[in-house]
Amino acid sequence: MLSRLVFVSAVVNSAVPFSLVQASRSLHTSSQSLAPVPPLPETGGKVRHGIIPEELFQLLYPKTGVTGPYMLGTGLLLYLLSKEIYVINHETFAAASIGAVIIYGVKKFGPQVAAYADKINEEKVAKAQEVKDLEISSLTQAIEDEKKEQWRVEGRSMLFDAKRNNVAMLLEINYRERLHMVTNEVKRRLNYQIALQNLTRQLEQEHMVNWVEKNVISSITPQQEKESIAKCITDLKALAKATQAKATV
Repeated sequence: MLSRLVFVSAVVNSAVPFSLVQASRSLHTSSQSLAPVPPLPETGGKVRHGIIPEELFQLLYPKTGVTGPYMLGTGLLLYLLSKEIYVINHETFAAASIGAVIIYGVKKFGPQVAAYADKINEEKVAKAQEVKDLEISSLTQAIEDEKKEQWRVEGRSMLFDAKRNNVAMLLEINYRERLHMVTNEVKRRLNYQIALQNLTRQLEQEHMVNWVEKNVISSITPQQEKESIAKCITDLKALAKATQAKATV
């Protein structure tokens, strides 16, 4: 029996490193390594008599009935005592006393200690949740800022097009202002030339009139002047008589 135990333990010890290596490799290479970890239960499972799990009773109920687990426990205890596998001595009474004290302490101070532990746990969870909320808010703000920057980058092409159009309009305005300035300058010079020609023509005409008048006056003798005056007076008298005759008729 002992040789079999030694052989089995040796096989197990020799197989553990290989299995650990394979397990570590599978954890790093398999797709299950990225699977989400299930959350830990907040409360423990149901137990009876402080230490016996409820699942054990539920497992034995279909086969042994309601009293089966108790009979199994009692029979196992009696078997251990009758075969002296477990011998009752002073250590048993000490263990029973210590167990009784522990059970009494758990029953007496367990709720207060649990409430204190729950309070500490809630404070830790609240702090962790606060840190999580702050991190989430900061990341959300960072995402919003990133979206805004992306929107600005998308609108940058429109801004550059508007600036190009503004520059083109400024160049066009400058060109038209210079063209207008040149037109006004040419027009002013042409008007100056026209005014200069008109002035020259006017001076020439006045000079010609004065020269002709002077020559005509200088060419008329006193006798001719008297005859012309008399002729003018005669013409005026004849014109007056004709006008009177027309008026009487």
